[in-house]
Amino acid sequence: MMLQKSCLTIVFLSFVKIFINTGVMLSYVSNFAFSALPAHLAWRLMFAAGVVPTVFLAAGVLTMPESPRWLAMKGRLDEAKAVLDRTSDTLAEAEQRLLEIEEVVNAGSNGAGGSNGGGGTWNEVATKAGVRRVLATVLALQFFQQASGIDSVVLYGPRVLAMAGVTSNTLLLGLNVLFGVAKAGSILIAMALADRVGRRPLLLVSTGGMTASLLVLGSVFAAFAGAKDDAAVAAVAVAAVVAFVCTFSVGFGPMAWVYSSEILPLRLRGQGAGLGTAMNRVMSGIVTMTFISLYGAITMAGAFYLYAAVAAASFVFIYTCLPETRGRNLEDMEQLFRTK
Repeated sequence: MMLQKSCLTIVFLSFVKIFINTGVMLSYVSNFAFSALPAHLAWRLMFAAGVVPTVFLAAGVLTMPESPRWLAMKGRLDEAKAVLDRTSDTLAEAEQRLLEIEEVVNAGSNGAGGSNGGGGTWNEVATKAGVRRVLATVLALQFFQQASGIDSVVLYGPRVLAMAGVTSNTLLLGLNVLFGVAKAGSILIAMALADRVGRRPLLLVSTGGMTASLLVLGSVFAAFAGAKDDAAVAAVAVAAVVAFVCTFSVGFGPMAWVYSSEILPLRLRGQGAGLGTAMNRVMSGIVTMTFISLYGAITMAGAFYLYAAVAAASFVFIYTCLPETRGRNLEDMEQLFRTK
């Protein structure tokens, strides 16, 4: 199966990040709106507002079809065909997509000893260098994406800027909205550029920009720690934070997921995607729960210098270990990583 439809793949995979960041942005907007209310009422309304989208999410899940690839792997071709009929423009397109899926499933079954509940796949991970390298790449991408500290800025933005000299609570909440808009908008840029310039250049530019902006932010705290009401210092800190969230979202944010989905073979996709997501969420939790203790131990400047070092390490990893996937066959990925 060729990656000539990768533009749609990027769009659909980027939707996840777009909706997440739109939700984050709307939470910032709601916080800003509720901040004028009494404190005992504001936080209750803030949490109550989160109930509304979950109702729509639950309703959507009830109507969501099963993946046709998963159905085909389980031998349920009639059900896979029914899903493809619903999601394709024409019946002929559905037939063609089913044939492509069957080819990949059959190739995986012949090469991996069939589908035996996942045992054959895990044996491949242990015995095939190409498969091991693909899985290691997915895990490393998800590790670096979160370990570079994006959630520290997303979740603790007002605290960071308050320590940089922004003293107005209204301004802090307003800047949080700005960060949310910048983050969501940058993902749209990534969607437009990914198939034109490739995944690897976007990832390199992204991690390079993240490193530079984190170094600037760390330097602000190192040079002007404790500064209050210094508009110039606060402006530099705000610019560094905006640059960080934008460079993250234009590359590393969506492209880590896009790249992972493109290199994982179908027979390993369930396990690989699950492990990658677990790595992403575990690192997100670690960064979120340790940020306050981290800057308390090594100062705010030290925390951002540490995140800058992680971002720089991710740049080196991408430059040395990640081949370009644009325009490649999905079936060629294992060989590509075996020879990289």
